[in-house]
Amino acid sequence: MTESPATLFIDGAWVPSSTGETRTITCPADGTEVGVVSEAGAEDVERAILAARAAFERGEWSGTPAAQRGDFLLRVADRLAERKDEFARAEAQDTGKRLVEAEGDMDDIASCFRYFGKIADQDPGRLVDAGDAAVISRVVREPVGVCGMITPWNFPLLQGAWKIAPALAAGNAFVIKPAELTPHTTMLMMEVLDELGLPKGVANLVLGDGGTVGAPLSSHPEIDLVSFTGGLVTGRKIAESAAKGIKKVALELGGKNPNVVFADADYEAALDNALNAGFLDSGLVCSAGTRLIIHESIAERFVDDLVARAEGIVMGGPFDESAETGPLISKAHREKVTDYVERGVEAGARLRTGGHWGGPEHEKGFFYAPTVLDRCTRDNPAVIEEGFGPVITVETFSTEQEAIEIANHTEYGLAGAVWTSDAGTANRASRALRHGTIWINDYHPYLPQAEWGGFKMSGFGRELGPSGLEEYTEAKHIYQNTEPAVSGWFPRKG
Repeated sequence: MTESPATLFIDGAWVPSSTGETRTITCPADGTEVGVVSEAGAEDVERAILAARAAFERGEWSGTPAAQRGDFLLRVADRLAERKDEFARAEAQDTGKRLVEAEGDMDDIASCFRYFGKIADQDPGRLVDAGDAAVISRVVREPVGVCGMITPWNFPLLQGAWKIAPALAAGNAFVIKPAELTPHTTMLMMEVLDELGLPKGVANLVLGDGGTVGAPLSSHPEIDLVSFTGGLVTGRKIAESAAKGIKKVALELGGKNPNVVFADADYEAALDNALNAGFLDSGLVCSAGTRLIIHESIAERFVDDLVARAEGIVMGGPFDESAETGPLISKAHREKVTDYVERGVEAGARLRTGGHWGGPEHEKGFFYAPTVLDRCTRDNPAVIEEGFGPVITVETFSTEQEAIEIANHTEYGLAGAVWTSDAGTANRASRALRHGTIWINDYHPYLPQAEWGGFKMSGFGRELGPSGLEEYTEAKHIYQNTEPAVSGWFPRKG
C-alpha cells in the first residue's frame, strides 16, 4: 500500500494516516481534482488527543501571559491578510463558492483573530467583597483544557476560526476535524500556527469522516470541551456522547430563519435583501433567510418581483466572474435539496421558479437553481425542515401578532429579520422573536464583538463576543484568609 500523504498535523508534525487511507477532494463546481489527503484512523485521533493533553499539561501555552497569547493571534491575523489570495482560492476550490465570497470569508476570519487577540487579556478576574478585611476573595477564569472541534463544509475556515481563536486566546490545546470534503484551508491554518511558533501539540488536525474521526472528539475522556457546528441529527449524537463524560458542549445546529417584511418596509431594500437572505452563498448559510413572511397587502407584487430577480441570477464556478452564485457541495446534497423541494410542492406549495439543476453548462457540477415556493402553509415540510439550499418559501400574514407567531413557529431559533419603517414595530417584533440574532432592516451582517448562537434546536452556547471567549474557560473562585485562626467548631477535649 502506498503511504498516504502527510496531511494530518499531530504533535507539531505533518504525518500520514496510520491506515494509509486517502480521500480525493474535488471541486463541486466542475469535478476537477483539488488534492489528495489522508483519512485518519482511530489510532491517529488517539495520538492527536493525547498530544493535545500532554501539551496542555506542560503548560507552555496555558502558562503564557494572556497578553502574549493575544499578540500571537494578532500575528495570525496579519499572516492571513498576507496570504489572503492563497487561502481564498483554496476555500473556493474546496467549496465551489465564488472567489469573491471566499475572499470575504478570509477578511472575516482575520477580523475574528484580531478581536480575540485584543480581548485575550481583558478579563483579569474580579474581586469579591467577602465582608471581612482579612479575606481576599477573587474569581478568575482558566482554560478549560483540551478542546475537540468539528466544523462544517459551508464555511470551513470561518467556523474553524470562531473556535480556534477563542480557544487559543484562553490558553487551551485542541484537536480540530474539518468537514471531510473541505479540508484545505484548515490545513493552511495549521501551517500558519506552526510557522508563527505555537508550541507543539497545542494545535492538532485530523481529517476524515465523522464516524471514525469526529466521534472520539465528543467521547474521549481526555477531551474537556467539544464544539460542533453542523446538522441537528449529528448534534444530538454529539450531545449524548458528551453527556456521558460530563463534558462542556457548544452546539450551533442551523436554523429555519424568518425574514419578516411588513407593508411599510422600504420596498426595494427589502426585495434586494430577500434575495441576499435566501440565495447568498447558494443558500448554504445556517442563518439564511429561507422563510419569507410577508404582509398580505404587498405579497403578490413582492413575490412577482422576487421571482423575476431570482430568474436572472447567474450560476457558475468559483472563478467565473459572471457568476452570482455557485454549486451545492456534493451530488448527495443536491439530491437532498431536490427531494426537499419536491416534497414541498407535493404538500401544496407552488413552484414559482427554479427547482432544476441548470443548463448544459452546469452538468459537470452540482448546481441547483435559485428557487421560490409560494402559497406555503406552516405545516409544509419545506417550511418546517432546514433544506439548506437556495430555496425560499413564502408565507403571508395580516397582523403583527400573526407575523410573530408564524416566525416563531419552528423548532429552530438561530436568526431572523424584521423589515419595517416603524420604530415601534421593529422594537416589539425583534424582542418577541425567539432567535439568537435579529436584524432590523438588514440581513446577514455579524460582528465578531457580538455573540452568535441559537435558541431551541439551533443549539446552545455562544460563539464570538465576550461569551465566545468564556465558552473556552472555567470560572474558579479563590478564597484566601490572610489571618488564619482556629474555627472552634470541634474544640479539643481533655
